[in-house]
Amino acid sequence: MEETSENRPKKPICIALLAHVDAGKTTLSEGLLYTSGAIRKLGRVDNKNAFLDTFELERERGITIFSKQAVFPVENLEVTLLDTPGHVDFSAEMERTLQVLDAAVLVVSGADGVQGHTETLWHLLSRYQVPVFLFVNKMDQEGTDAAKLMEELKKRLDENCVDFSGCPEAFFENIAMCDESVLDAFLETGTVSDREIRKLILERKLFPCFFGSALKLSGVEAFLKALSRYAPIRSYPEAFGAKVYKISRDDQGNRLTYLKVTGGRLRVKDLLTNRRMAGADASGEEKNAKRAKEARPEIHGSEGEKDIWEEKVNQIRIYSGAKFETAEEVRAGTVCAVTGLTKTFPGEGLGIEAESGMPVLEPVLTYQIQLPPDCDVPVMLRHLRQLEEEEPLLHIVWNEALGEIHAQLMGEVQIEILKRLILERFHVSVEFGAGNIVYKETISDTAEGVGHFEPLRHYAEVHLLLESGEPGSGLQFTSACSEDVLDRNWQRLILTHLEEKEHVGVLTGSAITDIRITLASGRAHLKHTEGGDFRQATYRAVRQGLKKAQSILLEPYYDYRLEVPRDTVGRALSDLQRMHGTFGTPEQDGDTAVLEGAVPVVNMRDYQTELAAYTKGRGRLSCSLKGYLPCHNAEEVIENIGYDPERDLENPTGSVFCAHGAGFVVPWDQVEEHMHLESVLQKKEAPEGAQVEVVPRRQPVREYTLSPEEERELDRMAEASRRRAAQAQKKVSYAGKTFTCSKTNAPGTQRDRTAEKKSEKRKEYLLVDGYNIIFAWEELRELAEINIDGARGKLMDILSNYQGIKKCTVILVFDAYKLEGFQGEVQRYHNIYVVYTKEAETADQYIEKTAHEIGRKYHVTVATSDGTEQVIIRGQGCSLLSAKELREEVEFVNRELRKEYLNRPGHDRNYLFDWLDEGTARKMEEVRLGKKET
Repeated sequence: MEETSENRPKKPICIALLAHVDAGKTTLSEGLLYTSGAIRKLGRVDNKNAFLDTFELERERGITIFSKQAVFPVENLEVTLLDTPGHVDFSAEMERTLQVLDAAVLVVSGADGVQGHTETLWHLLSRYQVPVFLFVNKMDQEGTDAAKLMEELKKRLDENCVDFSGCPEAFFENIAMCDESVLDAFLETGTVSDREIRKLILERKLFPCFFGSALKLSGVEAFLKALSRYAPIRSYPEAFGAKVYKISRDDQGNRLTYLKVTGGRLRVKDLLTNRRMAGADASGEEKNAKRAKEARPEIHGSEGEKDIWEEKVNQIRIYSGAKFETAEEVRAGTVCAVTGLTKTFPGEGLGIEAESGMPVLEPVLTYQIQLPPDCDVPVMLRHLRQLEEEEPLLHIVWNEALGEIHAQLMGEVQIEILKRLILERFHVSVEFGAGNIVYKETISDTAEGVGHFEPLRHYAEVHLLLESGEPGSGLQFTSACSEDVLDRNWQRLILTHLEEKEHVGVLTGSAITDIRITLASGRAHLKHTEGGDFRQATYRAVRQGLKKAQSILLEPYYDYRLEVPRDTVGRALSDLQRMHGTFGTPEQDGDTAVLEGAVPVVNMRDYQTELAAYTKGRGRLSCSLKGYLPCHNAEEVIENIGYDPERDLENPTGSVFCAHGAGFVVPWDQVEEHMHLESVLQKKEAPEGAQVEVVPRRQPVREYTLSPEEERELDRMAEASRRRAAQAQKKVSYAGKTFTCSKTNAPGTQRDRTAEKKSEKRKEYLLVDGYNIIFAWEELRELAEINIDGARGKLMDILSNYQGIKKCTVILVFDAYKLEGFQGEVQRYHNIYVVYTKEAETADQYIEKTAHEIGRKYHVTVATSDGTEQVIIRGQGCSLLSAKELREEVEFVNRELRKEYLNRPGHDRNYLFDWLDEGTARKMEEVRLGKKET
């Protein structure tokens, strides 16, 4: 072992255990503490005596809810171990610990492999650039295979996952393959030094993997030895710095600030402040003011100006489980809890440490907190603010208009825990209303927002440029205004006002995101301008810009991984289409099909129960939050919410101007007529050197530029429309008689028959996925909800009429795979064939097989909107009709039928349609020769 010494002081290192729920994370923490000698008795989650399950709620539920720490020695290291929640409802608690870690231990269940939340954790660790060790647990269970699991880790996590549990001959070679420079050294020496391995781990170029069973202490000791040998040790600066990652309270109600010292030393009675020191980011003061005000509104002023605090450290505690030891001084690298600080918040940086960014995992549901009738609302609101300090993403909001308290939560488990916590701590029994989706809004174009605030003896005007940002980028604020136009102190104040508030959109009143807001211009008065004037002007400029821009409603989406038995793939794909999800071609893994894609959260909320029912418990669903994407039913949501931006008095869209010694309100669409500065956006778009004329207008002018793809699509639609009009009126005169004709391909489809006309005529088949069409056509779907047999019968009648006109062979296919022992059936219904598939055979499987068998000999068209089926059919060389296109064909044929029927003398049904085919040509020839009367 390299670089070891018995006399060397132990180096501090902070690691955390992360895992999907039930992977054995808490059991592994028990094994690590017991093996290292930190505890004498091995506890178990099942026995409710695990060392780090310090809360009664955790012992009862058998899950970790709050992150805890324990300290234990390992040879030359003093390890601070953080045990984090594994349940997705408490992901925010887990994410906060990542900002103080030196390394993470990702625990994977050997029985379950890499799950959806495991991949979410992996992406988070990559975002925070945390070195990772992997421990594959539960290898004592039957069916686990280390080689297969190793392949899965490399495929789904990273190619540089290397097995460290043994020492095979290829051990150093596998490590060397992770970096070119290390590979060159390995080819010369045949080995890799411990120093190089530590460097690779620190740079996230190597991820050591270990296999074992925490419950039986298998592989735990080997992991601890490897940790002491390869742990990445960081160096810290001499200047003081600290990162706050958690706020809580002890049994006596003392406020605890959990932090990691990232520079210098921390001593009892030291004065700490949120004032930025050299080395921190320049905008830290404004960010701290915003976050501090949100965390403690009862302490920080309502005006939102920067509040600099300075407080003394009363006590330093080093926790290990439920107990702690006090310390007079701690060095850099130490994780501790501090008393005496009342204004800190999670993610705050102290000293030279910068503030953390906004968390990735956010709650997507909002609930009303229902209080008992005798509860004092103001007192309860203060209590809930204390919980918000410990869990900032609760986002406690008092709705003045409705007289309600709302909170944002991750799911049902968190609700149960929160109700219990409120009852135990504040002795109040609360209930939660039905959860609603947390929507957001953004814009798709660029707009200039103007805000003016000029009541008597006040003055401020602000021009903001609002631009669409990258998805997931949040709100970005910057200034492009010259100090010759507006002094720097006013510009900084405007940026502070932009950051201090959660701005809401104009569609539903939801928070805006993914927008770049640039201060473009502004004006102050030497005598009458005050700080509050720019606040009003800034808020109004944002709202006016949103009214002028093209707003988009966003909703949260899940990334999902769905594993179902092969015989239920059709049902799964149908469900995903119904839920407006995306998916690719299913991957086959034995008897299991794997589907991956994205789906709106609102449609996936109760699907786990439905999945278990139709797969008889064999299906598996794992979801992780993907982010916010355009809402799939925006119009419906906007209508249901019924938000009117003009009635939102807290977020006005208009501006205030002054005339004749009195202020008056100007609506948002008339602000340009009264504003005092030029329009920056019009000036920017004007040619260089051209004189800019600001033209007052009452309505904003929007210009839409079509992309080349959109122009081609419009041209295609126009050409299709012209063809449709020509076909509908085309007449053929022959031998003194007039015949109505139409092409065999009705307008509105994607098929091109030009080449086919030149070739020999082939028999045509139309294969229709019955249930796909039924649930795609609104009137059939509504009928199916009442009577599915009625919907089938109506579709059969429609296709019978269609076949009578088109003269192709129609095969209508319905799923009957749920009927046990059913051998399949083909029926003749008037002039079409109706197929009911056999047991375990879906409609898409039958259509795929039939298209493969007859596609080379005949012209086959498949009517379906099933995305996966369309991919397969294209591979067979067949034509496609979506459900919408089939509907258009049927409607076109029906219109022609009615028109021809009304134009015929006496409404003679014998000659409703004379298609220009063999039969029509023969009739015309017989008329010419006088052999037949018309």
